[in-house]
Amino acid sequence: MDIEIKRIRNWLAFFIAALLISGVTAIPVEAELDFLSRFFSINTATGKWITTVNIGISNTNNEYPFLLYGYDWLAFAHFVLAILFIGPYKDPVRNKWVIEFGMYCCLLVLPYAFIAGYFRDIPIGWQLIDCLFGIIGLVPLIICRNAIKNIERRQNEYSHEN
Repeated sequence: MDIEIKRIRNWLAFFIAALLISGVTAIPVEAELDFLSRFFSINTATGKWITTVNIGISNTNNEYPFLLYGYDWLAFAHFVLAILFIGPYKDPVRNKWVIEFGMYCCLLVLPYAFIAGYFRDIPIGWQLIDCLFGIIGLVPLIICRNAIKNIERRQNEYSHEN
């Protein structure tokens, strides 16, 4: 197997796994916040924010559990996006558009985090953490895109030789 294809598949396997894990963690958000709130003192900015979010989610779930249905759909979206990347895993060159699509999505996390975060009163530190997800997601996709370009270049050189 071509070393570039193997490298692409390894990075895509990581990316798909990250999407699946991110989706799975969106479902038990109340239990996760309960867990986190035990580790951060309310006397710190992080602890205060986690406690505030935990209370908000808990109250919402007690009074309006249907609103957390949005988290279920958030998880579903992550699962669907993970499935989308199976195409480039199987045939990276033919499905490079999926890699490019993913790159655009990762880049769009940045303005979205700042715009939505501003209007939802999310602390800037948390907006920056959200931005990191886009940046971290972008790294393997750039590596994959560059490897695909190398494959295409070799294919073009080969076709010109024959």
